[in-house]
Amino acid sequence: MAAEPARQWTEEQLRSEDVAKKEIIQFLQQSASEPFLSEHKLMGNIKNVAKTTKKEQLVVAYNQLFETKRFKGTECADKVTQQLKDVKLGATQEKAKVKKPEVTASEEPPKYTKSILQKGDKTNFPKKGDTVHCWYTGSLEDGTVFDTNIASSSKKKKATKPLSFKVGIGKVIRGWDEALLTMSKGEKARLQIESDWGYGKKGKPEAKIPPNAKLIFEVELVDIE
Repeated sequence: MAAEPARQWTEEQLRSEDVAKKEIIQFLQQSASEPFLSEHKLMGNIKNVAKTTKKEQLVVAYNQLFETKRFKGTECADKVTQQLKDVKLGATQEKAKVKKPEVTASEEPPKYTKSILQKGDKTNFPKKGDTVHCWYTGSLEDGTVFDTNIASSSKKKKATKPLSFKVGIGKVIRGWDEALLTMSKGEKARLQIESDWGYGKKGKPEAKIPPNAKLIFEVELVDIE
């Protein structure tokens, strides 16, 4: 490492007209490390640097050079530090590039629409894995009811119970899993579910649901556990 240069001028001399800008620039270019010169925009032809740099900036740079001791010969260490920063930055950016497609791939527009028929408490919402209890009626687009747990007579209704299942973990069709997570306790909603989030290309013959059928449900979320 090169020896530390001696101060050529006092603060008073630097600010006086006795010391020209070109002299200070020449001293800095001979004594300071490249990163230091680059940060202070002192690289290049002395004449050109003198045109674009104020005397006050040169005085500040001169004083900082001796305060930080970033003299010529320390530039290797500076470069290594910068290279390490660049490597870390590059690795972070590369990591972000790798992760980005995964995030994009997981984002899928909802394949159902929900119309609220009765507002819930807007406070208690189910989370994945919670047990929900629901009354429901399912029908096709032509109005054909294929399933319901709501009895037609009051006597039968006393004997029936709401449908109970753990939500958000694939126990029911995806349209239900996704929609119920947006409902609060007591809410009643009309769900129109695309076939992809219903029974898909196969349908459900035993329930008289044809392939690629759009499903319509009226669902009431009565309780959450």
